[in-house]
Amino acid sequence: MNAPTSSARRWPALRREAAFLARDRSVWAWWLVVLCLSVLAVSAGLSEVRQQEATIARLVEADHADRMNVAKAQKDWGGAAYYSFHLTYDPPSDFAFAALGRRDDAAWRHRVRMLALEGQIHERDAGHPVLALIGKFDFAFLAAFVLPLVLIVLLHDLRASERAAGRHDLLVATAGHSAPLWRLRAALRAGGVFVCAAVPLGVAGGLSGTAVPTLLAACGLLLANVLFWTWVCARLAAWPQTGEVILASLVALWILLGVVIPAAGRMTIDRAVPVPSGADIIMTQREAVNDAWDLPKEATMTAFVERHPQWAAYTAVGRPFEWKWYYAFQQVGDQKAQALSEAYTAGRKERDRLAGRLAIIAPPVLLERSLQALAGTDLRSSLAYEARVRAFHASLREFYYPKLFLNERFEPAALEALPQFAAPMARD
Repeated sequence: MNAPTSSARRWPALRREAAFLARDRSVWAWWLVVLCLSVLAVSAGLSEVRQQEATIARLVEADHADRMNVAKAQKDWGGAAYYSFHLTYDPPSDFAFAALGRRDDAAWRHRVRMLALEGQIHERDAGHPVLALIGKFDFAFLAAFVLPLVLIVLLHDLRASERAAGRHDLLVATAGHSAPLWRLRAALRAGGVFVCAAVPLGVAGGLSGTAVPTLLAACGLLLANVLFWTWVCARLAAWPQTGEVILASLVALWILLGVVIPAAGRMTIDRAVPVPSGADIIMTQREAVNDAWDLPKEATMTAFVERHPQWAAYTAVGRPFEWKWYYAFQQVGDQKAQALSEAYTAGRKERDRLAGRLAIIAPPVLLERSLQALAGTDLRSSLAYEARVRAFHASLREFYYPKLFLNERFEPAALEALPQFAAPMARD
């Protein structure tokens, strides 16, 4: 008998609260704001991803033809290697539109040559200074930092407004139990926020071909975030204070979790884990390359043979300039910068690991990092792309070194066998 009675009470309460909510224009206004912001966020993300895909397609089409045209004008292997550019790129995943992540501030394409790699891999196009400061507005930012503010506005005065209007005691008496009443009211408002944010995400995912498990995981993260902030708002809304005090307290909590802790944590992590800059790596490599022009050729070839002993019998340089010597000191330039480069990579990994731990007490950052991991736009993906570029560049050297050191006859047709950069297939 108790279960039907409880169910019978629940449905009238739901109908009553739904009818009350339908007349609340402020709630509908905020839902509309969330819907518009979500549409804007996913639209901007789709536009950015399509622009990147178009750029990659255009460069891929021109890459091979450009290299073949260069080869026709060359007469030796060294010249062909020097003037030939090779496109490397990291294609966006089918969910990258939702969380641009590292694609906003890290290079996702390079045109590399057989020259020293460190000076090429750490260079990138200068972006817009304002965007570099504030980043781009994407769904991950909306979900992590904007939606909590909307929930705070909608839920902070659930009880305080009723007290101010003199309806609180009557509502509680009518409902019979106060807890289910406020939970239901909060759930309806928060549910509308979730739906308004998730529907554009789902539509954009369908347009982008996002895998269903990825979309479900993203919606699950979004729902968890909404539930967390709904719980926080409901707990503080029960505080017997005015709506203004509760609102100020919730905003202060949002600032603490979304701004203060991440900013303080980042400064602490940066100090605890020193990382050399990309500029230091570039300068070290370039100084080594430039100094090689003035060093005895034997010094360069000795350093080169330490890493490539198979060419020890072919290192004699009898002329003022030979291509094998030139590319040998390019290789030595990378060797001189290797320790800095490895420290740079290891430092970024360690900082990212510590930032992941810090995110446990900063839910907005945790959500943003989780969505970036789903989208393949986090630091791990960026480092994986760098590793593919390094492997490809090493294969170029393996292709050219035998021809340079063995003084093989130049055959332009043999360039068809050049290594090709292997970009990953579409990632889910």
